[in-house]
Amino acid sequence: MQSLTNTMLGVPLNHYILFSAIIFSIGVMGVLLRRNAIVIFMSIELMLNSVNLLLTAFSVYRGDAAGQVFVFFIMALAAAEVAVGLAIIVMIYRNTNSVDINVLNRLKW
Repeated sequence: MQSLTNTMLGVPLNHYILFSAIIFSIGVMGVLLRRNAIVIFMSIELMLNSVNLLLTAFSVYRGDAAGQVFVFFIMALAAAEVAVGLAIIVMIYRNTNSVDINVLNRLKW
C-alpha cells in the first residue's frame, strides 16, 4: 500500500482533477449527443468512473479512507444500474427492434 501511495503522490493532484474533468466531459457529451441507449449507458458509466478516480485521488492525498469507501458504494450502484438498465434496453429492443431512444415515442401509444 505504501508504494501505491508514493506513486500517486508523485503525480500532482491537479493532473487527476484535469483528467477526471476531461473524462466526465466526454461522458456528458456522450449522454447529450448520442441517440443509442447502450452508448448513453456507457457514457453514464464513464462519468461514474471519473468521479471514482477523483474520490480515490483525494482520498490518497488526504490520507483518509472515506473516499475509497464512497468509491465502493458507487461501484455497487453502477453494477445495479447496469443490470437494471440492460434489462430495460433488452425489453425496449424486443418491442421496437431498435435501441434508438428517438423510437421510444412509439411506446406511449
